[in-house]
Amino acid sequence: MTAPLLCCDENEKVQLTRRGLLGRGLTVGAGAALAGLAGETLSTSLAFAAGTYTGDTLVVVSMRGGFDGLSAFAPIGDADYFKARPGIAVPKAKVIAGDGGMFGLHPALAPLLPQWKAGKLAAVHAIGQPDPTRSHFAAMEAMENAAPGTSIRSGWLDRMLGLTGASGPLAAVSMGDAMPARLMSGPASDVSMRGLDEFTLTADGKRPMAAALRAMYADVPAVLAAPALAADRALAATATVKGTYAPANGAVYPDSDLGGALRDVARLIKAKSGLVTAAVDCGDWDMHQGLGPAVAGERMYDNLLDFSTALAAFVTDLGEAGMKNVTVLTISEFGRRVKENGSRGTDHGHGNAMMLLGGGIRGGRVYGDWPTLDPQALIAGDLKATTDYRSVIGEVLQKRCGLGALDTVFPKVKPSSFGLAAAR
Repeated sequence: MTAPLLCCDENEKVQLTRRGLLGRGLTVGAGAALAGLAGETLSTSLAFAAGTYTGDTLVVVSMRGGFDGLSAFAPIGDADYFKARPGIAVPKAKVIAGDGGMFGLHPALAPLLPQWKAGKLAAVHAIGQPDPTRSHFAAMEAMENAAPGTSIRSGWLDRMLGLTGASGPLAAVSMGDAMPARLMSGPASDVSMRGLDEFTLTADGKRPMAAALRAMYADVPAVLAAPALAADRALAATATVKGTYAPANGAVYPDSDLGGALRDVARLIKAKSGLVTAAVDCGDWDMHQGLGPAVAGERMYDNLLDFSTALAAFVTDLGEAGMKNVTVLTISEFGRRVKENGSRGTDHGHGNAMMLLGGGIRGGRVYGDWPTLDPQALIAGDLKATTDYRSVIGEVLQKRCGLGALDTVFPKVKPSSFGLAAAR
């Protein structure tokens, strides 16, 4: 996925801030882990007690910038959709599948059509955050913290990891060129890396840097030594995974940031590295301009095609047996406004759609309580969010990841009862 273009000033600042951190911390190989010595990339305390995790590997793809769910899963059965978007609505004749009436899939999702037809890909529409905001900064922070109205400051993936008891060096990995730090910020041990083959300790081949690091922190209190020792363990754990990699089953990943990140997540899963959860960023969804109609060469089409091609390759690479114990879900800080603007784009909105994919997902349909796009049903011009995104994730955490009560992860949130995931 290319760098964001034609986006709002605030999102540009978000991208620059995150990439600035990346440049200082992650582009130096194992500096990804060592950055925890001075920031939030890695834990600042020891991991939870060791345990054997038997649930799904949860892969969270953050669709940053404000994903337009009204394009991806177009409400073609709602007449007000076409009235609000005369230039960019997906025509009924172009959707490639759907639920038989209200919703249709954008044609650029074609690489994932086999998963939809096989009942492994689903969507939930009209989801959102409990306290809507159109600020990228505020919405991203709230989305990753997922505990509004509390004093909790950790990320929800960190809290989820803590409940699993998993403490392996690669239990939680943030993979790729961006850094979703808040998702994994907190006491559980995690690691961020640009890519597996780039995850090295600079100059360790010429000087015994790793050994020096271990010696340096040998007698340091655990709370201070944890980030450096976690880095050392992660380096050792990835050593056997690195090298030439040939995706299985003829899978071909696109040459994009997302393609590379998902390829490396698949490598960790297939290597039985103990991966419990992976966070991957997928940006460039802030389309105030040039979202365009559903044809090749337009921003939404091309971005969705890269996304769906990368995810389809991931599924092919793992194969049916590998995907049996993997669940992929998407999140985004907010959706887009219902009405298109004068630049064939859409501005910041609220209600959105999220995707779920995996062997335990009951797919081939769009879940949710559709509020309609009738102007009287909108909230300040936005799609009303009728489902808290955390409740959808909560259903997955309980049924696929083996978690019990969710209060630790999502305070005061009950899991959804859609039945979108089969219990393990």
